[in-house]
Amino acid sequence: MFKLIPALLAAALAASLSPTAHAAETTRDGGQVKNVVLVHGAFADGAGWRPVYDDLTARGYRVSIVQNPLTSLADDVAATTRVLDRQDGPAILVGHSWGGTVITEAGIHDKVAGLVYVSALAPDAGETTAQQYEGFAATPEFVIETGRDGYGFINPAKFKAGFAGDTTDADAAFLRDSQVPINMSVFGTTLTNAAWRTKPSWAVIATEDKAFDQAMLIHMAERINARITKVSASHAVFMTQPKVVADTIDRAAKDAAGQAR
Repeated sequence: MFKLIPALLAAALAASLSPTAHAAETTRDGGQVKNVVLVHGAFADGAGWRPVYDDLTARGYRVSIVQNPLTSLADDVAATTRVLDRQDGPAILVGHSWGGTVITEAGIHDKVAGLVYVSALAPDAGETTAQQYEGFAATPEFVIETGRDGYGFINPAKFKAGFAGDTTDADAAFLRDSQVPINMSVFGTTLTNAAWRTKPSWAVIATEDKAFDQAMLIHMAERINARITKVSASHAVFMTQPKVVADTIDRAAKDAAGQAR
């Protein structure tokens, strides 16, 4: 019998170090989810999340930022999954704009405790991102120019009005000149998963967002049964209203932990 003790101890130690056990322990002992993964959208990169990152890390969160290649939905989901795999416990997965499609597909990951959509797209499984625009008003200030290779940029002359109306001229110019083009074919890719069907969701809607019809944003958020926060901001809400975004993520982390207990 005594020969079994080392084996039992080893098994118990292995169980305590397993990702599932660690996730449960993190939620239970910390009182809330402590990891946040931020996913940027089209025409941008992860650097725009810096104000939200600074706010959340000051609150004690461990924040990771995905750098999407914007080459295909599969590539962006793979980039997000790599970051989720590195989390040491449950995480809130956050997506801005096109990043909403990415977290919808990638959010079935077992580390994801909740989803936050920041002026973001939220298709269903079996739908494309492009279908979300059907029946809603056009956005004349958000002008995309597509090159021969199929990659799109926002028209430079329209960039501030369409993407970053409430930033300074200097910040808008930097965002314009550092924009990352997206393979426009991604909007026609059919989703396989809809994480919002099984994970609790929250949404921040920027009321001065010129990239989407407001009715479209509200329709998507209501369809996924998200808890909605509205704020006066442009599409660059992650830069201009970081506290509102961080407050929503913080609320999601606390609420998701409560549901897990």
